[in-house]
Amino acid sequence: MSERVRVYELARELGLTNKELLALLKEEGLEVSSHSSAIERDFADLVRDHVIAKRQAEAERRAGPVAVEAEEPASEEVPVIVTGVNGERELHLKPPVIVRDLAVALGRKPNELIGDLMAMNIFAAINQVVDVEVVEKICERHGVRFVRERRERATKTKARSDAGAGQPTGKEESRPPVVAFLGHVDHGKTSLLDRIRNTRVAAGEDGGITQHIGASVVQRQGKQITFLDTPGHEAFTAMRARGANATDIVVLVVAADDGVMPQTAEAINHAKAAGVPIVVAMNKMDLPGANPDKVKLGLQQNGVQSEDWGGEVAVIPVSATTGLGIEELLDRLLLEAEMLDLKACPSLPCEGIVIEAQLESGMGPTATVLVRNGTLQVGDVFICDQCSGRVKALLNDHGGRCSQACPGTPVKVLGFSGVPEAGAVFKVCEDEREARAMALDRAEEQRRGDLTVTRHASIEDWVRQIAEKSREELRIILKTDVRGSLEAITESLKKIPSEKIRVNVIHSGVGEITENDIELASASEAVIVGFHVRVLPQVNRLAKQRGVEVRLFGIIYELLEKIQDAMRGQLQPEQRETPLGEAVIQQIFATSKTGKVCGCMVQSGSVRVGANAKVYREGELIYNGQVQSLRRFKDDVREVKSGLECGIRLDNFEEFEVGDVIKASTMTEFAARL
Repeated sequence: MSERVRVYELARELGLTNKELLALLKEEGLEVSSHSSAIERDFADLVRDHVIAKRQAEAERRAGPVAVEAEEPASEEVPVIVTGVNGERELHLKPPVIVRDLAVALGRKPNELIGDLMAMNIFAAINQVVDVEVVEKICERHGVRFVRERRERATKTKARSDAGAGQPTGKEESRPPVVAFLGHVDHGKTSLLDRIRNTRVAAGEDGGITQHIGASVVQRQGKQITFLDTPGHEAFTAMRARGANATDIVVLVVAADDGVMPQTAEAINHAKAAGVPIVVAMNKMDLPGANPDKVKLGLQQNGVQSEDWGGEVAVIPVSATTGLGIEELLDRLLLEAEMLDLKACPSLPCEGIVIEAQLESGMGPTATVLVRNGTLQVGDVFICDQCSGRVKALLNDHGGRCSQACPGTPVKVLGFSGVPEAGAVFKVCEDEREARAMALDRAEEQRRGDLTVTRHASIEDWVRQIAEKSREELRIILKTDVRGSLEAITESLKKIPSEKIRVNVIHSGVGEITENDIELASASEAVIVGFHVRVLPQVNRLAKQRGVEVRLFGIIYELLEKIQDAMRGQLQPEQRETPLGEAVIQQIFATSKTGKVCGCMVQSGSVRVGANAKVYREGELIYNGQVQSLRRFKDDVREVKSGLECGIRLDNFEEFEVGDVIKASTMTEFAARL
């Protein structure tokens, strides 16, 4: 099978945009699905020849003496050497550049230029395309700086003719892509993003695991990329789903030494459901156990086919530790964004999505908003779910104040009337009073919906309710730092499997633990659980006075483990019976001091003092107690084994009969299972 060439690689070589090359391939009768598709190398050579021949024909036409042609404006300027701003000689050319054209532009003979290339260990024919990097070196040798010009797009975007009357219109502009990092826990998503933006977020996270969504902006080749750092722990499934739906491109991070894991497959499903393209970052390539083929096989089994295995998904080897592949990853993201042709209109009223929301000391309710369209400015009136407000301040991803936020930019907004839900739509309004009224109407509608829940009773419901009432219950008051963590932990607590005890979150909220929380916990006999929140000294003192337990956590899996331990602690320990042996009563003795003693033959195992004893008569249990003492002849003993005779005295039982069977066992206590 002949070698294959990626469409985007061929486009870059020929100096065409991906869309232009896709259109050209379609004209030539070859349908390809995307820029990541591969075509046969023979067909790629035909495309090269076609493009070069077309450019040569245009050059010959421009050089010809025909007057009519001279009167028509040429589609491209003849390449000439000009003097730049700083007096530097510049050669402006649009790729692809062939040897003959470069020689003519430099005023050299083609064979001279071929000699220069041979000196660089490059063997090229007169009509062969030369890489841009080689062109730059050749020009530098001749004292000229090569300036690469972009080709004009073949078609221009048409204005929409069906715009509704009265609707605000504006000029659409390219906007930055929004990229989400998804993947399995501990596969290095945050560390990889740290490497990209040169920060140390991962070191500051408890346990090295991202606790809630953040956003940041990175510049590459003069273009902006917006990153959402989404957590990888399984408890944040809902947050990952929101992250995928709010983004344009998903970077699926897979550890090269670990391969595709359950949460990796889960992230793939989120990205596919959101309909966004996937770029795989195969991280930890610096480790000795890195196995790229294992990763690609796991991806293939989950419906993600890598480019070098005949698919259309880029799998880029990277290392957050060494920096391997970081530039290639960013370049691929820009390429994917170019194909998506992302547009927004900065002049429209702002619309965005709440990425995260929290209640912050000294700031009040705040939210990280990703601007999707329009421009958000300080002073704008807005409505967001059941909240409204006026923008008091905007903070960028570095924590600095800014006056506005353009499409594709994440920004922290101050001025909310309350803490909105993560994932809520954020819209700018004209009238503050109207926005406040709309928010109140939405809150009232939500309240009515909560109260008007239709219930239909049945016998099955009645039986279930009786069973539910018989179960133990662990009441919890949950306080977290941000709304996303609150949702994730609440969902995780609901999923703890138990037939004996249930978790009842009687109250939850965002913000620090307050005295009201202590009073509620005291009245309802609940435990207060805090995640990334503080407890003031006076609140702690009140908790001790009321006998309320307050537990603080910084890592979610530790929180869940402790909750399960607390659930087990409320249950009675389980007991397990282990058989020791059996003895048959052969004779009964009456003593003046100790009462009746049965003479027995131990038939199996052994009988011990203090062991649990059950007496069976004709298969029916008639006694359940303990072995009080054992005698062999005239001596007291602690244990009698199989095949030996002994005297057995049981605790508070003397109604023996010959033929009764005594079964001895031990009881062991175990922590209750949920």
